[in-house]
Amino acid sequence: MPSNENLQSLYVDQLRDLYSAEYQILDALPKMVKQSHHRELADALDKHRQVTETQVQRLKDIFSDLNESPGGEKCEAMEGILKEGKREMGQWHDRAVLDAAIIASAQRVEHYEMAGYGTARSLAQTLGLDRHADLLQQTLNEEGEADHTLSGIADSVVNADAMRAM
Repeated sequence: MPSNENLQSLYVDQLRDLYSAEYQILDALPKMVKQSHHRELADALDKHRQVTETQVQRLKDIFSDLNESPGGEKCEAMEGILKEGKREMGQWHDRAVLDAAIIASAQRVEHYEMAGYGTARSLAQTLGLDRHADLLQQTLNEEGEADHTLSGIADSVVNADAMRAM
């Protein structure tokens, strides 16, 4: 069984991965907004960009509490998810199908984040870092809300519009 020091090191490593992922997402979201054709989708992505900025600040607060630096870790998984999303979005020319591809890519991002934040929250709880666990749960809830919003947009308008492109 790992000692708390080793578990805390794992916790910090997980946080650094999330921090890197969030910065990559902040870079990608404006491009996704710009490519979106449905106003509702563009607005949802832009709103999530603003939420992501708050999430980054939460991570910075946690790193400050731990007297740790947030840098040093590159989230290669997020890099791959975003690279795949960029490729996917680049191959569709129909506006409605492109919006469906944007949603698919954004939801892959959200699901990766939910897995990461859930893991970090559980580690924080185990380490007795209740305030951190609460902050991470808040972010986890926001990621779930973003995923739910994207599903709603897909189900209510985007997928039906993309169907007409057939």
